[in-house]
Amino acid sequence: MSQTARESLNKNLIILHLTVFVWGFTGILGALITISAVQLVWFRVLIASLSLFLYFQFNKTDFKVDRKSLLKMAATGAIVGAHWVLFFAAIKLSTVAVTLVCLSSITLFTAIFEPLINKKRISKLEILAGVLIITGIILIFKFETQYTKGIITGLASAVCASLFSIINSRLVKKTEAPVIAFYELSGAFVWISIYLFITSGYTRAMLLKPADIGYLLLLGTICTSLAYVAGVSVMRELSAFRVALITNLEPVYGIIMSFIFFGDINKMTLGFWGGALLILSTIFLYPLAQTQISKRKSRA
Repeated sequence: MSQTARESLNKNLIILHLTVFVWGFTGILGALITISAVQLVWFRVLIASLSLFLYFQFNKTDFKVDRKSLLKMAATGAIVGAHWVLFFAAIKLSTVAVTLVCLSSITLFTAIFEPLINKKRISKLEILAGVLIITGIILIFKFETQYTKGIITGLASAVCASLFSIINSRLVKKTEAPVIAFYELSGAFVWISIYLFITSGYTRAMLLKPADIGYLLLLGTICTSLAYVAGVSVMRELSAFRVALITNLEPVYGIIMSFIFFGDINKMTLGFWGGALLILSTIFLYPLAQTQISKRKSRA
């Protein structure tokens, strides 16, 4: 790898780590905002879409795309919206810490889905990493039975996150990240709006408290439009699996923050920490194992 390519890779890794840190804060905001998960995400994607539209207008950016690309990104927006609704629902059904650890299963789902979608050979190392992570989740399931619904919802959220990450790793090869973010977030807004209309979800419960408005503005701009664009942009050089692996640091940041804000750590059993330790150890050791395998192959 050339010096320029290495510098570009390191730059993208730094951007991704900063983005994941910001994502770690979304769980805190989700717990603080008082409205339901669906209504919360409706406001989130509305604010994010508007902020991106204003960004395009300010910079005079041409964000037009062909009809096929528009439909593809709008459809992906449905998966994005489902991911966030399930994510915030899981937080309200369990805790921030439990939800974020469940989100670590993105690695396993990506290890399975990415080769199937991109028609690549399945990596044994990626599957092993995924199996270790799912073992950690089973440990948590066993000892945190009071959060069963939250854990299942969190795992469903992880499936959605894995799918739209893989799709975006393909889309970003042809379309700029801010444009992808705008159409996917707008698509999420449309799908959730339809859902709220069908289920008569437009109620007085959507009236926001002053604190909710501030939290939603922070969530919609910094934690969504800015972070989403950054997260998609790094996929030009990083694989969906590598992005998923680093994204699994979100529980580390989120759990630390949930302890600071809510004292969630005091609610967790030894089984939770055993599962969490297995998951996080896998995340940190995977890159080392990958490097060693690459070195052995180069010597052969």
